Amino acid sequence: MTYRIAILGASGYTGAELVRLIATHPQMRITALSADRKAGMTMAEVFPFLRHLDLPRLVKIDEIDFSQVDLCFCALPHATTQEVIARLPKDLKIVDLSADFRLRDPAEYEKWYGQPHTAVELQKEAVYGLTEFYRDDIRKGRLIAGTGCNAATGQFALRPLIAAGVIDLDDILIDLKAGVSGAGRSLKENLLHAELSGGTHTYSAGGKHRHLGEFDQEFSKVAGRPVRVQFTPHLLPMNRGILATVYVKGDAKIVHQTLEKAYENEPFLRVLPFGGLPSTRDIAGSNFCHIGVIGDRIAGRAMVVAVLDNLTKGSSGQAIQNANLVLGIEETTGLMLAPMFP
Repeated sequence: MTYRIAILGASGYTGAELVRLIATHPQMRITALSADRKAGMTMAEVFPFLRHLDLPRLVKIDEIDFSQVDLCFCALPHATTQEVIARLPKDLKIVDLSADFRLRDPAEYEKWYGQPHTAVELQKEAVYGLTEFYRDDIRKGRLIAGTGCNAATGQFALRPLIAAGVIDLDDILIDLKAGVSGAGRSLKENLLHAELSGGTHTYSAGGKHRHLGEFDQEFSKVAGRPVRVQFTPHLLPMNRGILATVYVKGDAKIVHQTLEKAYENEPFLRVLPFGGLPSTRDIAGSNFCHIGVIGDRIAGRAMVVAVLDNLTKGSSGQAIQNANLVLGIEETTGLMLAPMFP
């Protein structure tokens, strides 16, 4: 069976990544694409790398006939998404890539995003979209809330360790490096080539990054008590990729064994042999996450390094993985493409 797919916000990076991946998906066909400022244009005009594909023209959301859509991906900015999804048919299957439905507590959403949540009833329905840990709920869900890309990376490194109780929950530090596409496609002065290239900088430091809301929510749920991590993100002058170096107190060999056991049957998660460390170049353009573990010269400490592509496994690839589950398709369908190298 072929499912009819709409993508809202197709003129952004995650929208384009959805198109790239769905283009070779054997059971999905794109029937509607929306954009705001670029409505009326073709995808070839907006993204020349997609000019070989036969795609519908970009239109305004109100011009889409959702009765002819089986599943809708929302790749819209936060806050905008709440209003849009509230207007969509109540039986339409939706995979959201924004931040609007990730946090279960509306007060937490207001705390981290600076404005009240305007679709609280929908929030109650949303399923958190970290596929490997919410697979059964996602299969039964209608509205799936994709994770933040940084939040996904940190959780892949830490969730099994927290669940198994093999690390000190009060001493966790996540030092994360991210590519510039994670900031979106909107024009920003600090992302100009002359101001970004050749350097790196820390941003949203000191407990200000919004993805901390997801870490607080998910790690505390796993542990059964409050867990607060230190999290410092850095922006690197590269297009794609996230590398999270996570410092924990615990036996390094046990940390490695715990992760290896947790992910032994996961198709997209690869734990390297003990002492091996991954690179962002190893996962570029793919839906894979690679994880490495090493010890430290200080006894009782370990370092976990996790890498993934922020646009694929961190966003659009994860969204398709979730959509496969929602539609009853084999989870890996359309996502087993090898990483790009060099």
